[in-house]
Amino acid sequence: MTTSRTALVTGATQGLGLALAAGLAARLEPSDRVLLTGRDAGRVEAAVAALPARRARVEGRVLDVRDPAAITDLAGDLGEVDVVLSNATSRMSPEQDPAEEVDAVVETNNLATSRVLRAFGPRLRPGGRLVVVASALGTLDKLDVRVRERFAAAARGSLEDVDALVADWRAAVHAGRAVEEGFGTWLNIPSKVAQVAAVRAVASARRAEDLRAGRLVVALCPGLIDTAASRPWFADMSSAQTPDQAAAWPLDLVLGDEVAPFYGELVQFGRVLPWETGIPVPHRAVS
Repeated sequence: MTTSRTALVTGATQGLGLALAAGLAARLEPSDRVLLTGRDAGRVEAAVAALPARRARVEGRVLDVRDPAAITDLAGDLGEVDVVLSNATSRMSPEQDPAEEVDAVVETNNLATSRVLRAFGPRLRPGGRLVVVASALGTLDKLDVRVRERFAAAARGSLEDVDALVADWRAAVHAGRAVEEGFGTWLNIPSKVAQVAAVRAVASARRAEDLRAGRLVVALCPGLIDTAASRPWFADMSSAQTPDQAAAWPLDLVLGDEVAPFYGELVQFGRVLPWETGIPVPHRAVS
């Protein structure tokens, strides 16, 4: 990485995003800067003010990741970057009709992920890190067998292929065909699988060049975190982490030297999760 580094965290006004921004601010150098972003100016200002002692400079920026122009404009303003943590996510509820939530989920989780990859991937300096926060639910085994190959094929293709599949899923939810077509009822699973597919598609195209330059493009699952967003989905939160605990190993990954073992993969607690088979995730059933 360069002498003076720029790190960007989206969805950083609370929870994991805030913990990641705080951790970067504590571990980077005084000449570096951390951009703490969120869509609400007041919450961004409050989050920056509440950060503990820091070494690096912290700047608050308003960024609504649902706005394509906002992402493009910020990327152009920053020029080259060293660390991008794409963490913004849309909250879901088991009691809510999926058709009422799918637009926010797609815009915040999926299309924003694609836009961040497009806008900041070409601006990533040698040694840089582009990280998409996903989930252990983002593996193919969590999908109905009827749609697994569609997501796998999109991951072997391009971001355009992933976005097109997400559009099909979104349309199926609105039309009441999601279960019939194999997408299921829980929005988080297709959304997270599509996020990982986007990372894999980009990584496949960039791998050789990025590995030569020491860049890392990766998806990560931080593990279960005790937040208001996760509690409705998990019956047992006894093993859940605090946001600060959950941010620790991702920061080690971002600031460490290892690239090749993790490049283009979904990583949890420092190990690669197999995309085809994944690991069990004990969540509440959604009917």
